Amino acid sequence: MAITKKEENRQAFLDVFKVLKADILNELRKNNMPEDAYKWTEENLEYNVPGGKLNRGLSVVDTLRILKGDSITEEEIFNASILGWLVELLQAFFLVSDDMMDASITRRGQPCWYRKNGVGLIAINDSFILEGAIYVLLKKYFKKFDYYVDLLELFHEVSFQTELGQLCDLITAPEDNVDLSKFSIAKHKFIVIYKTAFYSFYLPVALAMHMAGVKNEEAYNKSRDILIPLGEYFQIQDDYLDCYGAPEVIGKIGTDIMDNKCSWLINQALFKANPEQRAVLEANYGQKNSESEAKVKKVFLDLGIEKIYKDYEEKSHKELSDLISQLDESVGVKKAVFIEFMDKIYKRTK
Repeated sequence: MAITKKEENRQAFLDVFKVLKADILNELRKNNMPEDAYKWTEENLEYNVPGGKLNRGLSVVDTLRILKGDSITEEEIFNASILGWLVELLQAFFLVSDDMMDASITRRGQPCWYRKNGVGLIAINDSFILEGAIYVLLKKYFKKFDYYVDLLELFHEVSFQTELGQLCDLITAPEDNVDLSKFSIAKHKFIVIYKTAFYSFYLPVALAMHMAGVKNEEAYNKSRDILIPLGEYFQIQDDYLDCYGAPEVIGKIGTDIMDNKCSWLINQALFKANPEQRAVLEANYGQKNSESEAKVKKVFLDLGIEKIYKDYEEKSHKELSDLISQLDESVGVKKAVFIEFMDKIYKRTK
């Protein structure tokens, strides 16, 4: 069967990871790291970085292709692929640490890194190494460009925003202290925008825009105005799939209910629940047993949460489509960039 252009581009992107992995490991050699530490880091990179859908990383390349059109060069595609992998390294840093904070079991269809035999809390330092590798590679490949500082500032800024979102998530919904009075639709909105939308949606596009030579601040503002609500929609999809998605499809076992997550579903349920239903949620949400989880899901069923989500999805799709159609491309960014994102995530199942 013939390979599609999309599959060809994905394979070319994966090939760049081999180059970058060698660069990172070469840094260890330069620092005279012992062989066991070298092998450990190699496994850390292989296990945590190239798995998953790679949508964030590929979006940098896809966006630059749209912005540059036929004038794009092979060197630019290679450099955009590097930036894409730096986004994937950032993602890996967040996931390795987040899985420990959430006591998650699986990630991408395999045990979480910290749950691998012999890893444990060493995974904390491993996550730092994944983050540090971003800046080693940025310096190696982009210091010569006039937008190098823009890239550095962007990665630092987005990392900080994501960590603020994570903090708000953790203190709003600690696993060992269930207090649903702390939850609200507004707080959920803040968490998902800061924890997910900035690094998953704005970051890849902004990186490509810097590469394409976009200097107009309004272009970045307009892009953010579309990409942040798009990222919010994506995370609400994630919350939905955690409860209703098939584990063999999404690659993990949903744990949001047992983990006391401030998810979109529980906030919608709290908003609609009568006193009796709220009492069931208060007694069972965040409890580490399948019986309590089933009781929460029964309340979700009785409240029609799945239907509320489907209505939300259609409403969001229309609002985002309208935002994209109203974009003035003369500011320096193209509608096709955002249409590409919509096509990737609308009605996704994993």
